[in-house]
Amino acid sequence: MSDSLSELSAALRRTVELMRAGKLNADAALQAIEDCARMASEVSAQVDQAARAALEPLPDLPGQLPLPSA
Repeated sequence: MSDSLSELSAALRRTVELMRAGKLNADAALQAIEDCARMASEVSAQVDQAARAALEPLPDLPGQLPLPSA
């Protein structure tokens, strides 16, 4: 997941630099923005999936008994 975040961050920085420098025409700027939005959506889905996995309880394994309460 951190690779995806790094890739998105780098793409956003490149896009901003190109736009500020005036090196993108309107069509290229729109495409770059759409690409960054797509990447952000994919990264968001990955983060959501990881968060959900962290919150899901582990399944009960056969043969395990619950710990007695103290």
